[in-house]
Amino acid sequence: MKKLPKGSKKLVNAWAFYDWANSVYSLVIASTIFPIFYAALTVVKNEQGEVIHDNVTLLGFDFNNDSLISYVTASAFFVVAFISPFLSGIADYVGNKKKFLKFFCYMGAFSCIGLFWFNLENLWFGLSCYFLALIGFWASLVFYNSYLPDIAFPEQQDKVSARGFSMGYIGSVVLLLLCLGMIMNYEWFGFESESFPTRLSFVLTGVWWIGFSQITYYYLPKGNKKQKLTRDVLFNGYREIRTIWRSFENNPQLKKYLRAFFVYSMAVQTVMLVATYFGIEEVDWSGQDATTGLIISILLIQLVAVAGATITSRVSAKLGNIQTLIVINMIWICICVYAYFVETPVQFYIAAGLVGLVMGGIQTLSRSTYSKMLPENTLDTASYFSFYDVSEKIGIVIGMVMYGLVAQIFGSIRFSILFLTAFFLIGVFLLLKVPRKSNI
Repeated sequence: MKKLPKGSKKLVNAWAFYDWANSVYSLVIASTIFPIFYAALTVVKNEQGEVIHDNVTLLGFDFNNDSLISYVTASAFFVVAFISPFLSGIADYVGNKKKFLKFFCYMGAFSCIGLFWFNLENLWFGLSCYFLALIGFWASLVFYNSYLPDIAFPEQQDKVSARGFSMGYIGSVVLLLLCLGMIMNYEWFGFESESFPTRLSFVLTGVWWIGFSQITYYYLPKGNKKQKLTRDVLFNGYREIRTIWRSFENNPQLKKYLRAFFVYSMAVQTVMLVATYFGIEEVDWSGQDATTGLIISILLIQLVAVAGATITSRVSAKLGNIQTLIVINMIWICICVYAYFVETPVQFYIAAGLVGLVMGGIQTLSRSTYSKMLPENTLDTASYFSFYDVSEKIGIVIGMVMYGLVAQIFGSIRFSILFLTAFFLIGVFLLLKVPRKSNI
């Protein structure tokens, strides 16, 4: 077909449609249905709803089920953090980055489909699919994001990026509700139990991801070829990160802020990744449908997060970014302490609403604060944000490993959540040490 001009409505809509296609992974696999399915396989409860067995065996070793999934998640994010600089170099210099986008998309989507065969007898296969799906999702975003300056002019990019986010949210919620309806009313579809439609949801996620991404692939250009993919180009991402790290010596404000962000971000990302597992094992859902309750909780978090981000932006305009981040971290401390005592669904809904309120705010404000602290007239902002993203992923690795170790030692997620308060406390301490040059 004829190449669409940069900035055309059809081209930017096609780009944003990949958000519609891939965001189903975040909601169905990472946040809701898969965690519920995994817990149903690995947790045994008595009639009173108390956990009596939650250990699994893999390769001859016994693991707490939460510890095992946290280790696998941490390993996948470690791979993402390691390969991201490689992928950034490729995205900047290779001619046909659409092929790389397709490769990681298909790897992630087919891995989601592979989760259909997840069971305790073939635990290694199921966890491998989970591992590859996570890598496929995050790696594909490197190439997807790199297309933004190719398809939209600078004055369009904020609006186009927001459109992608909105389409991703709507698309993921649409599929989640379809899967939820199929699981809750499995008799209508001729299924004997919830197990088959739950596993079928993983297939639908992969098919949805592959199917709707074809719209994006049809209209996106191959990429802007700059030069051949040489060894120097391949390792350029690592050199840029090293250069950025050295530049922090001349910017003590940014360096100290990054230390604080690195610490409290560990806790934030870990809470977001394990919230559903906590709800499954630690909340007494007797008399209520746990699946419905947990999915409602996740949707509540997402909806409140939008309002939280708006409220945070207004508060930061009056108090300043650093002061607002300190307040938000203190709220996170209170939430973690409160979560330790959560037992009923109503208490869990309250916790979910509070998490949503500060989750959206701390994510958006952390990134914008970092952006404001960059040296004036910085041209290579992509390198700075590549460093930011890699730092965030490494933080997730450390946070998930620490969470898994505490759960393994104490045998309860409650102690893991309580342990995360230490990261927020250290974050507050480090934020207090960030120099105030202006009302940032």
